[in-house]
Amino acid sequence: MRRRRSARLAAAGLGRSRGGLTTKTHLSCVPQCLPLSLKITAGQAGDSPQFIPVLNKIRVPGPVGRPRTRPGAVAGDKAYSSRRNRSHLRKRGIKAVIPEKKDQAAHRKNRGSRGGRPVTWDKQLYKLRNSVEHTINKIKDWRGLAVRYDKKPESYQAGLE
Repeated sequence: MRRRRSARLAAAGLGRSRGGLTTKTHLSCVPQCLPLSLKITAGQAGDSPQFIPVLNKIRVPGPVGRPRTRPGAVAGDKAYSSRRNRSHLRKRGIKAVIPEKKDQAAHRKNRGSRGGRPVTWDKQLYKLRNSVEHTINKIKDWRGLAVRYDKKPESYQAGLE
């Protein structure tokens, strides 16, 4: 019984916490606060593993041809600062505007010359990161999305889009 319930909650993108059922919305957006891609996970899920799936869902249609899937730069907070995410961005030729965590910087310094170069990021582009926060605030203006009355992920995601 308990196994079926946890499987059903996982399928619905709901997680358990001390406060009850929780969910987390991972999204990417443009500076004009328009969402590009969304992913719903359980509330206890980490942010960094969802970075690449959200990035892979980006589709920006143009006037002709196939939609654009590669942004020029990606700004994120320190939660997305991982070697895996940075190498994925490097392979795709996308500029990473993600500051390095203090513990990662200390570990790199402890390794000495084998630790590599310090991470560089554009502070002016990083200031545009608040557009994600503004987008989430716009989404939460709708009470049904803010408190997630919908238990099925399809109907909740339809409301988000």
